[in-house]
Amino acid sequence: MAEKTTSTHTPFTRKPFEGKIPEETLQHFRAVREEFHKSIEGLLPPEFAEHRARARKEMLLAWRSMIDASLERMEEPKKK
Repeated sequence: MAEKTTSTHTPFTRKPFEGKIPEETLQHFRAVREEFHKSIEGLLPPEFAEHRARARKEMLLAWRSMIDASLERMEEPKKK
């Protein structure tokens, strides 16, 4: 009987292009991405980043309250 092999890769550790793209190319892409991010930051006012961070926090808090409400409903005794 064939043995089962389990993958140790998760969605966060899987590297589908590992070994297929030369390291020099990967380094170039990383440098390009970093420079692109810096150029976009230069286009936007500093207040934008602050506002975006606060808005993101508010959205996460909203999701937390929805999850908490759902959990509370699940814990309520079932009414017949």
